[in-house]
Amino acid sequence: MTATLFSPNTLLLDKHADYIAAYGSKKDDYEYTLSEYLRMSGIYWGLTVMDLMGQLSRMNREEIIEFIKSCQHDCGGISASTGHDPHLLYTLRLAILYTELIILCGTFLPVLYISIQVDPFHTLFGVAGLSLLGDEQIKPVNPVFCMPEDVLQRIGLQPDLLN
Repeated sequence: MTATLFSPNTLLLDKHADYIAAYGSKKDDYEYTLSEYLRMSGIYWGLTVMDLMGQLSRMNREEIIEFIKSCQHDCGGISASTGHDPHLLYTLRLAILYTELIILCGTFLPVLYISIQVDPFHTLFGVAGLSLLGDEQIKPVNPVFCMPEDVLQRIGLQPDLLN
């Protein structure tokens, strides 16, 4: 028997959403402990893909906001996790989340010292790639901001395209 006989031939969005929504609920798990340095990136990727799947409401808003606040340093920079040094990568990711998550909490962090930047490095990842390919189960994604079009319209943000 080949593996293809047991492989799904459709995207199981509910299974993906269940996994992402539950990730981090077992903070003593070996995998969770070893992935500490990926925590802020995981929030970025997880919230983005949950929004693309229309499942953002399943995420624990208060816990995420508290975690992000605990990673902001006096200089305004954001670290990968609590106890880590601030880094430009996580600071930029938070800037992108800031624009997207205004819908979650109205205001996000009391003070965000950076400007909103485009993150071109994750334009073609996972579910966003499916949206760009026209998968009808996924919300349309703006390829410049790698964010759902409806979020960009709601906050009045559109890219300035070069001619």
